[in-house]
Amino acid sequence: MASERVYQEDAYLSTMEATLVRHEGESGLVFDRTNFFATGGGQPGDIGFVESEDGDRLKIVGTVYSEDKEDVVMMAEAGTTLPEPGATVVLHVDWKRRYRLMRMHTACHLLTVACPFPITGAAVGEEESRIDFDIADAVPDKASVTDALLELVAANHPVFSRWITEEELDANPGLVKSANVRPPRGSGRIRLVCIGENGSVDTQPCGGTHVQETSEVGEIHIGKIENKGKTNRRFRIRFGPVPA
Repeated sequence: MASERVYQEDAYLSTMEATLVRHEGESGLVFDRTNFFATGGGQPGDIGFVESEDGDRLKIVGTVYSEDKEDVVMMAEAGTTLPEPGATVVLHVDWKRRYRLMRMHTACHLLTVACPFPITGAAVGEEESRIDFDIADAVPDKASVTDALLELVAANHPVFSRWITEEELDANPGLVKSANVRPPRGSGRIRLVCIGENGSVDTQPCGGTHVQETSEVGEIHIGKIENKGKTNRRFRIRFGPVPA
């Protein structure tokens, strides 16, 4: 049975109990359920620690998927003693880091609204994120895009997820904004992240963690727009006000 990915339904659950199912390699831990996000879709995996019944803490330095993509593997610090399968422990996500990534990931979705162009690449970071767009014509300037982003943030639109079938996605190909990456298939269903009432502002496939309202993103701005090819333009999003 695959690990239950609790973060897909509740990104704010920073602490929870879980039972260890097995070890993966020398330092990987696979639990029956987890609140640790596994690296994917441009968002880095969670870090934090595992707390045993006697209070011992095991540092988690990264989270990835197993080779078959079925399980979430939490990577313990090398050289540490792992708990035995069957042990019930408490999983603690590094919440400060996770929440910044949630805010940033939502900001990235807002950028795809402000810049409705095909996406050719993306990466979510704690301090800065980037999205690459295929823009054949005039490129919007930093100030106008920042204004559009801040307007979306201030409107405090709801952010939520819902699931559709793979057949429903096939019938609505416009939901996929990436020019070269398609949502993973095979499970029979696709997770959508929606912004606005009934997803009126934005709806697109995404497995990442997000805030519940756009106002949580906070002050954000476009720090730089780079030319990365004939029509490829890289937009860098940063927290904070526009530098003076």
